[in-house]
Amino acid sequence: MTDKVAAVMENVDAVLSELGIDICLLQQRGLRRHPQAPVLEAVACGNDGREHRLAPAAAQAWRVMRSAAASDGIQLDVISAYRSVARQAEIIRAQLAAGRRLVDVLTVLAAPGYSEHHTGRAVDISTPGIKAVQVEFEQTAAFAWLMTHAADFGFRLSYPRDNAEGYQYEPWHWCFHAPAV
Repeated sequence: MTDKVAAVMENVDAVLSELGIDICLLQQRGLRRHPQAPVLEAVACGNDGREHRLAPAAAQAWRVMRSAAASDGIQLDVISAYRSVARQAEIIRAQLAAGRRLVDVLTVLAAPGYSEHHTGRAVDISTPGIKAVQVEFEQTAAFAWLMTHAADFGFRLSYPRDNAEGYQYEPWHWCFHAPAV
């Protein structure tokens, strides 16, 4: 393990401790740590001006998939992609500050160090006419298109209904693994 990787792992442990997240509970859910992507490329810019970045292979696959969807009259928009451990912790802190219980937060957000977004391969997707990160996304033509075609580009739905990881259903969250053969 390199010094840089070891430092990140120690930082994750410190962040989890500061947030009151018990690693044993994460392990009981079968969750595993995800490394932060070492190289990223921009794939979109959000309405808030934030650049959305993915690892190179995922970025290329996203561009090709988005183009294929557009050819079929489907607009796919990135609403979230790579997130650092620090950004994931910031989002969780905001949820806790808003009065949400940690146990509830961890059913909708991965603990820092445990998010697929850290890998630079995960993308949250939306389409015009719906509110972002809502289950209603599953009722869109974009979702239907993804269910039929995403695997052809190496993307899969990470958190279907009743997923083993214990996360709430997220029809908008897709992760690049490798193209189906």
